[in-house]
Amino acid sequence: MTKNTLLTALIVSAALFGQSCGNKENKQGAQQQQGEMSTPVSMVLVSKEIVSGLISYPATVIPLQETEIRAEVSGYVTNIYVTDGAVVNKGQALYEIDKTRYQAAVDQAKANLEIAKTNLQRVEKDLQRYQSLAEKDAIAKQTLDYAGTDVNSQKAQVQAAEAALITAKTNLQRSVITAPFSGTVGISQVRNGALVSAGSSLLNTISSTNPIAVEFQVNEKDISTISKLQSKSTNAQIFATLPDGARYENPGHIATIDRAVNSQTGTLKVRASFSNPTNALRAGMNTTLNIESTSTEEEIVIPYKAVFEQLGVFNVYTVNDSSKVEIKHVTLGNKLNDKVIIKSGLNAGEKIVIEGVASIRPGAKVSEQQTPEKK
Repeated sequence: MTKNTLLTALIVSAALFGQSCGNKENKQGAQQQQGEMSTPVSMVLVSKEIVSGLISYPATVIPLQETEIRAEVSGYVTNIYVTDGAVVNKGQALYEIDKTRYQAAVDQAKANLEIAKTNLQRVEKDLQRYQSLAEKDAIAKQTLDYAGTDVNSQKAQVQAAEAALITAKTNLQRSVITAPFSGTVGISQVRNGALVSAGSSLLNTISSTNPIAVEFQVNEKDISTISKLQSKSTNAQIFATLPDGARYENPGHIATIDRAVNSQTGTLKVRASFSNPTNALRAGMNTTLNIESTSTEEEIVIPYKAVFEQLGVFNVYTVNDSSKVEIKHVTLGNKLNDKVIIKSGLNAGEKIVIEGVASIRPGAKVSEQQTPEKK
């Protein structure tokens, strides 16, 4: 290799080395500049406020009392004393079954009782007479024993006749069917002249209407809240929404909480009682049961879109003084439309990310996103 060729090679190598170093420095500078870049996001300061919450449950109107009215004696229906759908009072006559034979049974039972009592008086007199003779040793002891047996036997006959009379009177009384409680009857299942059988023939159904219950299912996590409502240790209000969307005018209260949680669904049956003077709530109606509450103390409330879930844990991104995000675990309370109450994990005054959550990771640097001006 000549001296000129060697000099040329050295010059080319030096140039290539200088270019390589320059490219490396430029790349490191670009990476450093890129690392300092911030992601634009929307932020908000965490604050406390008095909140009003509304929890709604699908519900069904259920009578507090409801029973089927069935014939207790057999026979033909001779009278129907109420119209279909009528409001009745406890003890009011509803139906009458032909009571001719039941009245005859009462009369016969009374006659049998009188006969039994007469026979008892006769044998008692015989016994007294035989006892007097026995004291004078003027009668056989066997005759006296027979007289005593006749008296005991006739007393049993009187008791049997009295029981038969009670049965006959009961059947006569049951031939007129009365309302077991105050309420509203449905459409009659029989008409005059129909033959009904004791215990099997359905005549009508009666249900109480005022007050009336609204039944709903709550998650087992809400049992403590419902229990507080039942004991009236909270200022929450209970109201129903009718099928047409209107709010029912009368407020309700928790009347009954079922004894056990359904292990398959994890829910508990609850009944709320409502005054129902106009019968606006009817049995079987589908409604919505609402629990409206106002907090007695200020609660931490944030936009619900700021919350994200990872492995069953709810989190939010907070922004520190260095404009870098940190992940924080939070415990959620009731959801209020587009907001949610935070029970723990955040303090008032902290800054959280509410938009752009999906584009950042813990430790990322963020900046306040500028809202474009409207023209």
